[in-house]
Amino acid sequence: MKHRKKSDLPVKICANCQRPFTWRKKWAKHWDEVKYCSERCRTTKKKSV
Repeated sequence: MKHRKKSDLPVKICANCQRPFTWRKKWAKHWDEVKYCSERCRTTKKKSV
């Protein structure tokens, strides 16, 4: 696989902090299941308002 520009990578919005984050190689096999941008956001989920 050829290198891709960072601007060409898929982007999602973090379910916790609402910031955009881009695809990472370590998420390649389960990108559809990724909801949080980091381990910190995953473990400190905001409570529903």
